[in-house]
Amino acid sequence: MDLQILWDALLALVPPTLVGGLFYVIMRGILRADSKERKVYAQMEAEMREARARSVSDSVAEPATGAVKPRTSRMAKGPETAKKVTKKPQK
Repeated sequence: MDLQILWDALLALVPPTLVGGLFYVIMRGILRADSKERKVYAQMEAEMREARARSVSDSVAEPATGAVKPRTSRMAKGPETAKKVTKKPQK
């Protein structure tokens, strides 16, 4: 077997090997960046949920001094207890 043929065969494998290595490095970078982004986004989302839960529990647990009670509908007790609203005649 001639060494020239072996050498040519090995040199023919270099470009596909380099392209495959480059593809691997690029895909690894993309997948790592995606996983890091998902991890950071999940952490931010958890912090936002925790802050929202804290603000809701604080507002429910300790109402502000002088806070006005929420209005209930007159119809909540039933239509028979609702007051009729009449317009006053203008002078």
